Amino acid sequence: MGLPIPNSKLGLWLFLGTEIMFFTAFIGAYIVLRIGSPGWPTDPADTHILVFWGGFNTFVLIVSSYFVVVAHEAMAKKDFKRARQYLTYTMALAFVFLGVKSYEYYGKFSHDILPSHIAETPTQAIYKVDRELEQVVRKRFAVYTDAEAIDVAQPDDLATVSAQLDVFAKSSEGTDSGLKASVPHDVALYGKWQNIHQHIVANVSLEKVPVATGPRYLAAREALQEGESLPALEFAEVTAELERMKSDPNYGEAVQSGVFKPHPVLYGNLFASIYFLMTGFHAIHVIVGMLLFARPLLQGNNLDEKWTDWVENSGLYWHFVDLVWIFLFPLLYIA
Repeated sequence: MGLPIPNSKLGLWLFLGTEIMFFTAFIGAYIVLRIGSPGWPTDPADTHILVFWGGFNTFVLIVSSYFVVVAHEAMAKKDFKRARQYLTYTMALAFVFLGVKSYEYYGKFSHDILPSHIAETPTQAIYKVDRELEQVVRKRFAVYTDAEAIDVAQPDDLATVSAQLDVFAKSSEGTDSGLKASVPHDVALYGKWQNIHQHIVANVSLEKVPVATGPRYLAAREALQEGESLPALEFAEVTAELERMKSDPNYGEAVQSGVFKPHPVLYGNLFASIYFLMTGFHAIHVIVGMLLFARPLLQGNNLDEKWTDWVENSGLYWHFVDLVWIFLFPLLYIA
């Protein structure tokens, strides 16, 4: 009885109260994890955090909040043409915000800064190189199997495909000289990956132990004295071999585009999970706000005073979305 406001506005304030608790849980959990994780990734080369664009998006949302205030004022004065104009400005800035956010997300995906994809230790980085090199080899071999240049019952068996490619390159049948010319390079790439893979499985040095399988490897193991072991594989050896592969003119470009630079990032997966969780939910709220603004805009010249409360309530929701980002920006981009 003491609140002379429409039921819709009261309901929205109650809803915003639940939203505050929702984002407070996210922000509070992030602060606790951030403070309790010494060595948290802050280097832009590791996080691909673009402070400029985060700041630009903050400016965009603040201006859009001003525009929606002007739109509500125009609705109260029954200047519906001006209200539509500023609601359109607000909608346009929302698209700008999502466009910038899409650009930032693209940077994360293109640098493989994704939850569960980031190597946090040298050992994890080595295994990631192994997996990515295997995918490069599979893509190169798929060119031949998809073109039916070779006939293999199990195209996923890379050893069998490699053997068939040798036969294909030496045969006089077929007219595709381009495919045959690339076979030695792709087989060589397969051999390089196999060598790294075998050393990873055996955990022996690439430089000090030439081969990690076969009679020579077994003889080296048998020659060890009691308590001795072969030199272990080191992260620097794998990165050096990878750089040599990337510089090869025959298959280096494929390796360069398919294998990310191995670089352990402590707490990298936790950072990526928090970043996408918080900014993703915020982006969803931005889209909801855009849908709220779309309703009165779709009225066109029929927009009238009946939509005044709708515009006001939508503006309140939009201010909340803006306020949340004002917290997220310094926490995720600057702190």
